Amino acid sequence: MHGRLKVRTSAEEAARKKKEQDLKVKAYKAAMGRIHQKRSTNELDQEMMTLSGQILARNPDVFTLWNIRKESLLEITSSLEDEEKQALFDKDLGFVEQCLMVNPKSYGAWHHRCWILENSPSPNWQREVQLCTRYLKMDERNFHCWDYRRYVVNKAEIKPDKEFEFCTEKIKHNFSNYSSWHYRSKLLPILQPHPTVKSRPISEDALKEELELVLTAAFTDPNDSSAWFYQRWLLGYSQPDLDIGAFRMSKDKAVIAFTKAINLKSVTEFSLSSLNWKSVSGETYDNTWIVSEASLPEEFIGDSSISLTFEGKTYSLELKNQETSVFGIKCPKFEYEFGAGVVETLKAQLDSCNELLEYEPDSKWTLLTASLLMRAVDRKGYHEKSHEFLKKLQNIDSNRKGYYEDLASKWNIEKKLEEFIESGKTPTTLDLSKLNLTAFYYEQYLSVFDELNFLENKITQRSLSKLKAFHFASKIYLDKDIV
Repeated sequence: MHGRLKVRTSAEEAARKKKEQDLKVKAYKAAMGRIHQKRSTNELDQEMMTLSGQILARNPDVFTLWNIRKESLLEITSSLEDEEKQALFDKDLGFVEQCLMVNPKSYGAWHHRCWILENSPSPNWQREVQLCTRYLKMDERNFHCWDYRRYVVNKAEIKPDKEFEFCTEKIKHNFSNYSSWHYRSKLLPILQPHPTVKSRPISEDALKEELELVLTAAFTDPNDSSAWFYQRWLLGYSQPDLDIGAFRMSKDKAVIAFTKAINLKSVTEFSLSSLNWKSVSGETYDNTWIVSEASLPEEFIGDSSISLTFEGKTYSLELKNQETSVFGIKCPKFEYEFGAGVVETLKAQLDSCNELLEYEPDSKWTLLTASLLMRAVDRKGYHEKSHEFLKKLQNIDSNRKGYYEDLASKWNIEKKLEEFIESGKTPTTLDLSKLNLTAFYYEQYLSVFDELNFLENKITQRSLSKLKAFHFASKIYLDKDIV
């Protein structure tokens, strides 16, 4: 049996590993004890650098030690000339790089690198850009490195078009690169801004090109979500521009609603600013502001519009006089309205999605994107079809059933709200019954109605807090099981 290696039993192996672990813990506790002792006496010297380095070299995620290291560096370099100081900072950059080899996604290591460069007499930003390029070759999806790259590129004054080329190269090499798609969304508005509409992220020519690229990526791997997410950004699913959405005022109350949250207390040139406006949520910023026990000012009666100025821009809303109140409502922009050229591209992409669904009928990202494309192409015409896709998604992707139900609820409320506004009727009753609603949306617009019918829906108690936004509603019909 001589010359043959002894195979450790599982019990022996476990004992050996425990002994090694105990030794490591003992050494760690001894080093940390010495570090805390030195820190308590403000001994921020070279020994402190050595002790902290020994631990961080094995575990770069001990944030406290990075902070102690910063304190030590500041103390050690406080009396040095810039050349000597720079040498020490460069040495620490080398140490940080060793730590990143242990854990390339260490928050503490990347943050410490930023701190070193900010405090260096002569930081070499170009070298940092090259370092990022090297690390992204090793792991092109390291979002820590992508974040750091955006930081150092700005410091190095690299032109956005150069970064855009780098970003494109990374995407073409691997479409499943969330960070690169995200970086692209930051660069495009700088390089290809929309010439007239600030709320649009990029020009329509650039949009068509991006839609082609993202479709190629999505069809290469329909189950990868990165390109599909980027396409949603291209379609413009974001916060709307600020505007007055609705207003109503009677002898005893008033409500004004905005498309997004605003601090009404900070507006200027508002004829009703003297009233005691309160936000529905009680927060400083809100999209719905109300007044109880209001008194309709005589000078306001007969006004055909209401306007106010916020942060230097004036917003207005046309009003109608009723018997006991004045009222106005403006139809929200539920999606971006694209030009004819982009719409044709979107139609072609919808056709491509439908073709893909013939081969992969249960592709969840294709189904969701197709439903969103329908909304962008013809929201009204595709209303039923888009809901059919969402219903199918609830079965295919059951873990996200609630998301699809909420999205369907939002679209149903949009349809009813749009129909009411286009009818030109007064805000008496809005019937939102039997729509399978799971939540309230656009509550700031619903705040002007006298009656709201939510019977035979799926509203849950989590949504009941929004009822306080319905300021004018004297009757709200809800199913008994949620009240």
